[in-house]
Amino acid sequence: MDLIPVVNKIDLPAADPRGCAEQMAAAFDMDPEAVLFTSAKTGQGMEAVLPAVIERIHSPRGDPSGPLRMLLFDAFHDEYRGVVLLVKVVDGRVEVGMRVAMASTGAAYEVQEVGLQAPERHPTGRLLTGQVGYLLCGIKDLKAARVGDTLYAAVHQSQGVAAGAAVVGPPPPRLPGFKPAKAMVFAGLFPLGGDGQEFESLATAMDKLLLNDASVVVKRENSEALGPGFRCGFLGMLHMEIFTQRLQQEYGASVVTTTPMVPYVLEMSDGSSRTLESASEYPTDTRVSRILEPTVTATLISPDIYLGRLMELCAGRRGEQLEHSSLGGSRTMLRYRLPLAELAGDFYSLVKSRSQGYASFDYEEGPYRPADLVRLDILAHGKPVDALARMVAREEAASIGRALLVKMKDLLDRQQFEIVLQAAANGKIVARETIKALRKNVTAKCYGGDVTRKRKLLDRQKEGKRRMKRLGSIDVPQELFPELMKTR
Repeated sequence: MDLIPVVNKIDLPAADPRGCAEQMAAAFDMDPEAVLFTSAKTGQGMEAVLPAVIERIHSPRGDPSGPLRMLLFDAFHDEYRGVVLLVKVVDGRVEVGMRVAMASTGAAYEVQEVGLQAPERHPTGRLLTGQVGYLLCGIKDLKAARVGDTLYAAVHQSQGVAAGAAVVGPPPPRLPGFKPAKAMVFAGLFPLGGDGQEFESLATAMDKLLLNDASVVVKRENSEALGPGFRCGFLGMLHMEIFTQRLQQEYGASVVTTTPMVPYVLEMSDGSSRTLESASEYPTDTRVSRILEPTVTATLISPDIYLGRLMELCAGRRGEQLEHSSLGGSRTMLRYRLPLAELAGDFYSLVKSRSQGYASFDYEEGPYRPADLVRLDILAHGKPVDALARMVAREEAASIGRALLVKMKDLLDRQQFEIVLQAAANGKIVARETIKALRKNVTAKCYGGDVTRKRKLLDRQKEGKRRMKRLGSIDVPQELFPELMKTR
């Protein structure tokens, strides 16, 4: 890959262009003399950028006379034309009327329109080797267009076959780097109102949004606490946040999002294995011999003065240090293997706050590793609240459970009877909080007389409270769940 290193904002009083060039050379193994120094504000050095692009970036490498191969790098849904494919022609050429096929599925489609995006669509009738443009093939479902897939000419396909029919015969070599989209973060989305009308509005909004986001995995889910909703799988935490924000901002949907959860692999005692996507589905009738959790390889680059705080943060999130190296210029690079579940919530915010915004953070997918995890359940008056169930580390179950109960105690209203809040891990109570009952002063009308009269009234009140506690039930209002989901 051809890269042109550019240092911008060199006009600032605190700028250190040479120091930045040395850091880039140490981090990315670049020649410091190849770095361009520019200022978009003053225009200094800008005249060297475009000539550097022409001189240093090679022309597209491909075979113009070879068989057609195109890289599908993006796709979106057009309300009137269907799915628009954005492609790069690696080998050969593509023209209107040709039939192209997807390497991952073998489905073939006829090219109805081809052209360039500049930025609107401009039909050209063909694309040549090295060009980037769009294709319209009459595809209706965005899930048929897998980003990263290879498209090739289905020359051996008869013209009479309908669009989407499978191609017979071996395809040309697939372009490297394709990976099917895999959901790595799961969360429940429920309408805030909880009634049928709110659910239908949410379902309509999600159907519209999914037209342009085929990577989200959706299935129906019903919660005793939150009612009907959806269980959704996302590519990551940022993907989930963007999806929920678009639901709220573009379609006006009021959504309650449950605690994000990563997919765990459960190895059962009988030798079988299964994937766990929701804590409420954790098996209680069969023995789990081992739990495997997904990890990430995280890279942090920070000034040396904040190093101790970041190392303490990663160690507290069950991190395993892989690398600790100096980049020069009082900057250090840390590499940790962290559980993917620990990145949910406030981890990125804590990285920025502990480094006063100077640390950078990036991560890539890592392997699965064994973990000592338990299912944490929250019980309100003896009844489990399924929406608050989560998988936590065994040593953190008591502290997380206690924090949740304290938050619930502050948010829930007092009742005429005593409410017991409990946190249970693997069937064992690890934390408890009690909300005292509202008590009426039944002895206020007694101005005197024997003490047995007051005791009789108090005993009668106590018996009534005991009966209400036995027969009463407590519901956790939906409005409280967004606050409870933030508790860690």
